[in-house]
Amino acid sequence: MTTDPNDSALAAPDTLDRPVDQLDDAEASAELLYLADKLAAADRAYYEDSDPELTDAEYDRLRQRNNAVEDAFPHLVLEHSPSQKVGAAPSSDFAKVEHLVPMLSLDNAFSEEDVESFMARMRRFLNLGSDEPFAVTAEPKIDGVSANLLYRNGKLVRAATRGDGRVGEDITANVRMLDDIRDELAGSGWPDEIEIRGEVYMTWEAFEALNAEAERKGTKTYVNPRNTASGSLRQLDPNVTKARPLKFFAYGWGGVSESFATRQSEALELFKSWGLPVNDLIKRCETVEDVIAHYQTIQEARPTLGYDIDGVVYKADRLDYQSRLGIASRAPRWAIAHKFPAEKAETLVEAIDIQVGRTGSLTPVARLKPVSVGGVVVSNATLHNQDYIAGYRRVDGTVQKVTDDIRVGDRVRIQRAGDVIPQVLEVVNPDRQGREDAFVFPDHCPECGSLALRDVDPKTGEEDARVRCTGGLICPAQVQERLKHFVSRRALDIDGLGDKQIALFYERGIVKTPADVFRLPERIAEAGYDPLDTWEGFGETSAQNLFAAIDAKRTSPFARFLNGLGIRHVGDVVARNIAMRFGRWQDFHALMLAAGTVEDGLQDYKRLRHHPDLPERVTLALFEIDTSALDGTDENPWPFPLLEAVRAAGVNLQGKHSEALGERYPAKDDFTAEITRLKPVHDAIRAIEAIDGLGFAAGSSLVAFFEESHNRDVLETLVGQPDGEAGLMQIEDAAQPKQAEDSPVAGKTLVFTGTLSRMTRDEAKARALSLGAKVSGSVSAKTDLLIAGEKAGSKRTKAESLGVKVISEDDWMDMIADL
Repeated sequence: MTTDPNDSALAAPDTLDRPVDQLDDAEASAELLYLADKLAAADRAYYEDSDPELTDAEYDRLRQRNNAVEDAFPHLVLEHSPSQKVGAAPSSDFAKVEHLVPMLSLDNAFSEEDVESFMARMRRFLNLGSDEPFAVTAEPKIDGVSANLLYRNGKLVRAATRGDGRVGEDITANVRMLDDIRDELAGSGWPDEIEIRGEVYMTWEAFEALNAEAERKGTKTYVNPRNTASGSLRQLDPNVTKARPLKFFAYGWGGVSESFATRQSEALELFKSWGLPVNDLIKRCETVEDVIAHYQTIQEARPTLGYDIDGVVYKADRLDYQSRLGIASRAPRWAIAHKFPAEKAETLVEAIDIQVGRTGSLTPVARLKPVSVGGVVVSNATLHNQDYIAGYRRVDGTVQKVTDDIRVGDRVRIQRAGDVIPQVLEVVNPDRQGREDAFVFPDHCPECGSLALRDVDPKTGEEDARVRCTGGLICPAQVQERLKHFVSRRALDIDGLGDKQIALFYERGIVKTPADVFRLPERIAEAGYDPLDTWEGFGETSAQNLFAAIDAKRTSPFARFLNGLGIRHVGDVVARNIAMRFGRWQDFHALMLAAGTVEDGLQDYKRLRHHPDLPERVTLALFEIDTSALDGTDENPWPFPLLEAVRAAGVNLQGKHSEALGERYPAKDDFTAEITRLKPVHDAIRAIEAIDGLGFAAGSSLVAFFEESHNRDVLETLVGQPDGEAGLMQIEDAAQPKQAEDSPVAGKTLVFTGTLSRMTRDEAKARALSLGAKVSGSVSAKTDLLIAGEKAGSKRTKAESLGVKVISEDDWMDMIADL
């Protein structure tokens, strides 16, 4: 399914604060859809409505996140990705104007290291030695509205907004009202045709005077100078623009009929001679140290400038270097914006609440005494996860306790650093008297009461800080998204039943569980609604087609149905591999049901398997022991029979391990009872771990799903009991792949990455599986072959570093052409 970027905003994924390398394909896809939607809405608000809904820091952070996810998952890049466009479409209120040369946005730098890297990249690109001179200009980044002024023979003939970077709005009549913008260039030496580019802004003094006048008249006051400048410049009546005290700084140019300078700094001096205002703080810098020093000078001067700036822009000074460096994607390689740090403030924590995200993640949120941060009133801030509240942070790749835990009543320092909501950085007064008790993180979902478990990192198999609700199919916070996934293209693929239809049926109380999908006519009648064919947007034919499409999916392939359940770490590839391994749904269902009905089974199994004093090789060996043959004798009393059995299983025991086993199992009955009770859980998880590419994360997620009685009830309604009474659906057993002798990929593990042009990703995976291959979503030392399409990124890099063979899509098509 695709998402229209003009639809209303999607729910924010609860993975935005996680490292990108910890995302799977489904999470990355969800983030890219959300970010495309969020940033498109922000662009419309900023460029079209002059009413930004995000601060600059928030916008920059979301842009960075989008770019990082796209770099890691290039095969998921959307057609309407924000990385593929600049600004927003021009308003219909103004005539459209195509720029002679597109108005590009700039990449951002947020640290001195980023600036050093930018300078080094330019030197490498130009093949300049460290001793060769390389100057840049540094100029304040004005927080205003971009304008493009076209002069022909020295006379202003047209002015336009940035728009989407290629086409803007004709604001010529309004621009002529600005005193700073000349109708005719002064002096001489200007080209016959040139697009002068600059920023329209409003000073704080003018803004305050405008607001004072509005208050005196009892009319609406204004939010900030940037919004006011944008709105003033885009008035349909130019006389309104004339009444607003707008200013202008020129900083560059676009289309030009002839060369007029050899350096950026020289061009700006010419602008001054032509009567165009140029910022006095622009400076030519010879070294990185000069650049950083001037950044600090501008930052220190920021409070006294009288107008808003949000960073410093660096540009290669030599224009021939700019031409050689060219453009990468939507931004020039020869320029970058060094943004100022996010603003911070202090306030009180009045409460800590737990929010449940659409994927079941429990996220703590601090309810704050309202405080203004960078002109925005903040009353909520994220606390990220259980460990974050306790004072743990990731430092140099490891989690360390670096600050005091956060409690209700604490005074905290917060920051708006581009997160969906601000974040709490640290406690300011941890030593205060009468401090409340430490916050106790819930072990059950506050929305549905289901068990909440700490997530497992699929790469390391270790628990991380995130806690998730296991009641996905019944949890109010998750169920609507789970239902959308259940009917989606990669799952049951019910034609005509998409996100909008699910949202409609859910909001009307008709579809609350997956089983309700297959009882849709009855559910509509039970809820007291008229037949579907009388609803707005439906007719007799469309209603009949929908019911027929639903009936057609009452029989579902094993893999599609399993994927549709939306179980953590079990996406389409994992579900397909599981289906191929088990073959019969009933076998898989019975194994997982046996594991899921062990009371506290998964928690106890995890505690045993990850015992702090026993290596995993020891705890795994315990389940291979024949408990009936462990009787001790006077000469060989307990626990020696147990220790001998472990050694017989091929595991070498150290003294401390023997001691730990004896303490855990003081008698044979203790050992027999625990191992017998946990054996179904062990068998289920080990069956999953035996599948190439899968591990403890997938196995424990499956058991956790089946442990929740609500989920078992939903499954029973849908598919019945293993080898028992049938349900609303029938699950087709998975066809086992033909291990053809002439298949070059039979038994091998394949990974597809990048954009495929000759077949869809699903087709490629299906074809590989049909030839006896195993398909994985990630590259490891076990990968035999990587098929790289266009824009292959980190997976290709990792494959090459591991010595995995890499071939192109064309090579892949040639390989399987005759099979």
